[in-house]
Amino acid sequence: MTPTGPQVPGAPAGPQVPGAAPGRRRRRWPWVVAAVLGVVALVAVAALVWFIQPQPLLPEATAALASTDQVTFSDENGWLTFTPATGPPPDTGLIFYPGGKVPAEAYAPAAQAIAEQGYMVVAVPMPFNFAVFGIDKAAEVQAAHPEITTWAVGGHSLGGAMAAEYVKGHGGAAEGLVFWAAYPAADLSAQPLEVASIYGTLDSGKDTITSPDTAAKLPPGARFVPIEGGNHGQFGYYTGQPNDPSATISREEQQAQAVAATVELLQKISPTR
Repeated sequence: MTPTGPQVPGAPAGPQVPGAAPGRRRRRWPWVVAAVLGVVALVAVAALVWFIQPQPLLPEATAALASTDQVTFSDENGWLTFTPATGPPPDTGLIFYPGGKVPAEAYAPAAQAIAEQGYMVVAVPMPFNFAVFGIDKAAEVQAAHPEITTWAVGGHSLGGAMAAEYVKGHGGAAEGLVFWAAYPAADLSAQPLEVASIYGTLDSGKDTITSPDTAAKLPPGARFVPIEGGNHGQFGYYTGQPNDPSATISREEQQAQAVAATVELLQKISPTR
């Protein structure tokens, strides 16, 4: 038997119980948790900044936000409205939804060019620059312009998909639907619509835009319009489109072809053309 004589001052009190964590180690856990939560918060803030940060505009975009001899520009109600300044008042209009993270101003040059052909064009800014948060914005535009009797709606990329959602949820609200580098999620095959799907042949999403599944969701007679050498981002005047192959034609040429195909659709649905 081991003797149990008196303790020597300063000597260890005895063996430690196996597995017992020191108090200092226990107190370290709150700091570890706080550090992890801090990292998560920083990541969340960075993601939010990316989410709400719009793509940079090119100078041509802001330059087109002005009236000319042929087109009257207005930004009343927060919309970018382009109206022909000459000829008879228009009876046909296009409401255009911008692509994701893209300001509506990026489409001002194209809107101006379409308006020069005798049509009202309204480019609609979206909350946080995402049309998914403003699907029904077209209804507000239509209510504000009773003088326009025939409407087409459309958009670029995410904007085109959300324009299709608007058409699906508001039967009869539009006679035409225009996709720029976009495709519908909804089945619109039974809708009485003129449809033009305009896309660049170098767009990385081309296979989905032109797939049989996509065509089956569109009304019979939907027209697919390829722009040879065009990409995704050149439908607007902005920069920084992620994962976008370089186009082999100029932005001006791609936009000219997109405008021509869009005007062709507007001519088909216009009651006076």
